[in-house]
Amino acid sequence: MVENVIIMGAAGRDFHNFNVYFRDNERYRVVCFTATQIPDIDDRLYPPQLAGALYPDGIPIKSDDTLMDNIRDLRVDLVAFSYSDVSHLEVMHKASQVTAAGADFIIIGAPYTMLESAKKVVSVCAVRTGCGKSQASRQLVRVLKQAGKRVVTVRHPMPYGDLTRQIVQRFASYEDIERHSCTIEEREEYEPIVDMGGVIYAGVDYGKVLREAEKEADIIIWDGGNNDTPFFKPDVHVVVLDPHRVGHETSFHPGETNLLMADVALINKVDSAAPEDVATLKKTIGQHNPGARIVLADSEVTVEDGERLMNKRVLVVEDGPTVTHGGMKFGAGVIAARRGGAAELVDPRQFLVGTLKSTFATYPDIGRVLPAMGYGEQQVRDLEATINGCDCDLVVSATPVDLARLVTIDKEILRVRYNYRDHGEPTLGAIVRELLDV
Repeated sequence: MVENVIIMGAAGRDFHNFNVYFRDNERYRVVCFTATQIPDIDDRLYPPQLAGALYPDGIPIKSDDTLMDNIRDLRVDLVAFSYSDVSHLEVMHKASQVTAAGADFIIIGAPYTMLESAKKVVSVCAVRTGCGKSQASRQLVRVLKQAGKRVVTVRHPMPYGDLTRQIVQRFASYEDIERHSCTIEEREEYEPIVDMGGVIYAGVDYGKVLREAEKEADIIIWDGGNNDTPFFKPDVHVVVLDPHRVGHETSFHPGETNLLMADVALINKVDSAAPEDVATLKKTIGQHNPGARIVLADSEVTVEDGERLMNKRVLVVEDGPTVTHGGMKFGAGVIAARRGGAAELVDPRQFLVGTLKSTFATYPDIGRVLPAMGYGEQQVRDLEATINGCDCDLVVSATPVDLARLVTIDKEILRVRYNYRDHGEPTLGAIVRELLDV
């Protein structure tokens, strides 16, 4: 019997699960993907060049809003849940919808989708979006390069454009980033690696991505976005936790899976967190994964000309994923503004333009900050118009990219940076080198 399958996702884990689990498996017939979270991703096609011989016409991508109708209309037997950074409660709401419509509901076990590498792999993942995973990844790039190793980073996918042109992507310069017409969300991940002289890969087909990365690496850093589990089988699995969101480490999928698999549990943002919250996380790690090595770290916030913040009415622009589906009400920008003596955080809601109105409708719990949304050209233009229309003295930009290079802003901009810093012993680099034996 051939089972009809729907894969639920958001242009990342869903495509990977298809490639490694379903693509060449004649037991299954994937009738469609359903997509959410990323604007304009639905009503596209997973192309034949990626779908393989069993799917000469490709596979349609439909809106998640039509899930139950699609199950019934397409006689679906099985729905594979392939989202990440989703509460356990929401996962089971989806499961209830699927089973009520008459299909089975599955989550594919993490090891089934991990590709094995001929090189050493260190995975850096998290329990939620916005924990500080990428800064930890960059720290490991520095440490392992200092140890004389060739290090290449591979990033969790963000294929928001033409999928046939994104099968394997390599970024070693700003020219590479421009050539691939990267979104703000992509630039936030790629530019900091390029700025430090590194190489970072991404794409859609991670079997092919892995083979290319292996050609120029002794050690591969898997930079796992959106609190997803690793696509590559790690030799060392580092998982980042956030003391500003205590309890989320055991209440979100697949963040809890990451915690349970961790070799190293890294508690970040210790410098801005309450000591009792750090202590609670240590206790939770000990209860759920007593074998994990615990490391403490600071997310060091720095601002050039920070004195300009004093008594100013500021619009804070934060990293988009962190304050949307990551559920944070603030990030490094708010921390910098408060430390600098800003008089007011200007609420952006009354100034929103176009697609940003929809963003705030989808995520009503966003705090008094503006997420740096830029999944497409229209969002970038709406972001620009919203910032320029805002009644404020100063714009505080805490997105990892130089926002002023991407949008034309008629106001003063103060850029905030945040970087990894070890908080005492043992250090992240020392433990990872020990576990890798390098």
